[in-house]
Amino acid sequence: AVNARQEACAEFERHMGDIEPEIRAAKQALELLRIEREQLAAEAEDYARARAQTESAIQDLEQDRSSGRDSITELRRTVDSLARDIRTRENELLRIESQYTKALAVETKLREQFEVADQQRKSLLQKQGRSSHFGNKAQRDAWLANEIAQLGESIRQQRVQYEAAEKEHADLQARLVIISQSIAETRARADTSVQLSAEMQAREIQLKEEKDAKISQRKELWRKEARFETENSDLREELKRAERAIGSTVDRSTSEGLQALSVIRDELGLSGIYGPLFELFEVDETYRTCVETIAGASLFHIVVDTDETATKVLNELNRQKLGRLTFMPLNRLHPSPATYPEASDAIPMIERLRFNRRYQRAFQQIFGKTIICPSLDVGGNYARSLGLTAVTLEGDKVDRRGELMGGFVSRKGSRLEAAKALVQARAR
Repeated sequence: AVNARQEACAEFERHMGDIEPEIRAAKQALELLRIEREQLAAEAEDYARARAQTESAIQDLEQDRSSGRDSITELRRTVDSLARDIRTRENELLRIESQYTKALAVETKLREQFEVADQQRKSLLQKQGRSSHFGNKAQRDAWLANEIAQLGESIRQQRVQYEAAEKEHADLQARLVIISQSIAETRARADTSVQLSAEMQAREIQLKEEKDAKISQRKELWRKEARFETENSDLREELKRAERAIGSTVDRSTSEGLQALSVIRDELGLSGIYGPLFELFEVDETYRTCVETIAGASLFHIVVDTDETATKVLNELNRQKLGRLTFMPLNRLHPSPATYPEASDAIPMIERLRFNRRYQRAFQQIFGKTIICPSLDVGGNYARSLGLTAVTLEGDKVDRRGELMGGFVSRKGSRLEAAKALVQARAR
């Protein structure tokens, strides 16, 4: 009945140990959901602000487009007015050129007629000696001089009008060239502005896409950071629990020394400190209890390369008053070889341990003379005859002198279990 209650108690402790990680995982998941909810709320506010900014930008763009259309319309009106003015001036110039050409033709014809008439007159005067039309030669000459003067004045006026028209035509042509150049420059500037605007819009779209991508990336990194911080906090708490669990299995001075070991190793730069024995090997769950029974406090002995390294650490522990430790310098360990029985009911314990062969001497020193047997009766015979220590899987043992030790072993106070949890917590 006692054994049944002990088994039930052990099973309950194992069940509690299995539930605790689930509780911690649930708390961690709840914290991550809370953080994600806060981030989603912040994102919703960002989207609302972005939407308001976008609507405002759309209104500004519509106003700018309206203003730009008004400016282009006014410029087109000015260009059309100038074009109409140029056409009017050109038509007037054509009319004046036509009148001038007609007047010049009339003047040429009249001159030709005058020359013909004058020739005829001279011929008649030569024949008759006098003119029958005028009373005398002076009257005739005066009339002719008046006619010539009138024709000359008409020709002069026509030339003045022609020169004025030519000048006005040249001015209009000059204005046309200037206006054409202005139109070309305006169109070029407009084309450049349109191209530049298109490039700026494309660049703006590209930068906005890059910004959105970076914002999404940043938010994702925030989520990861929050998740990592939560996980890290949980792991640190788990590490503290593991350290407390280890500390509860050893005396206070040893616990302080173990906590100070890594700090001293880093401060002194000592590469020959390999660590406590429990960190240097692995063993299946089946053999955990018997291994822990044999090792005892030796699980917390510190394996180092030489006694010189051990001395440096001891001096530092004494100087800083950081606790006490037991060291196993490999250069000073010379365990004697053991003789094992060649039987299926006796297993050398060291063969069930997995460790680096560099530490062979240390493990040989602790476990080299131990065998695992199915019962104390079987183990007692081997222990007395071969000078070994025999242990059962339940942790009951008998040494070569016949001394027996055994009883119920609580899983909760397991040093190896606490050491395993500590190693895992540090690694995580």
